Amino acid sequence: MNTKGRIVNEALILFSQKGYSDVYVNDIAQAVGIKAPSLYKHFKNKQEIFDAILEELRGNYTKQATLIGIDGNNFNTDAGIYAEISEEMLIDMGKNLFLFFLHDSHMKLFRKLLTIEQFRDSELGELYSKQYFCDPLSYQRQIFEILIHIGKFKSVDPELLALEFYAPIYTLLTVCDRQPEREMDALNMIEKHIRQFNKNYAEEKE
Repeated sequence: MNTKGRIVNEALILFSQKGYSDVYVNDIAQAVGIKAPSLYKHFKNKQEIFDAILEELRGNYTKQATLIGIDGNNFNTDAGIYAEISEEMLIDMGKNLFLFFLHDSHMKLFRKLLTIEQFRDSELGELYSKQYFCDPLSYQRQIFEILIHIGKFKSVDPELLALEFYAPIYTLLTVCDRQPEREMDALNMIEKHIRQFNKNYAEEKE
């Protein structure tokens, strides 16, 4: 890993341990094993390091989405994919995404950082809501709107549909953050959840 990558990695570790506000550029430089002036050759300030963390997280997610066969960033593309796959494939995708978010070290540390900071820093609290509530629900709502329009799902409120689908999965993720030993139970629950969700809302195939 190059110096810039090490700075991003060590900064995220420190942020997740102490919170964003209690970590200084000198702390990050020391963790990397360089002097602060050397760090400034790569990043202007702490905010720029934080922005680099966000960019890396987006890149990691996009790579994982591609591996499991979805786009992850284009709801029109993904709606077309979801419209054609079987329930078993959807369950596999759901489990794989869950495991990615649970075990990817950067995703896990970033979630811990925002959990720590959400009540101390209003901007990071807003980012937490955006990252783990607003954006996922908006994305899934748009997918469900398309699936309803083409007759794959019953005509119900797509926003509530997105909430009902997403909320249990994210809840299980936070449970496993606190209690890793519950991972298998969570995966079993995700499978049951997806099957029940489809039973309730997916239109029967002719």
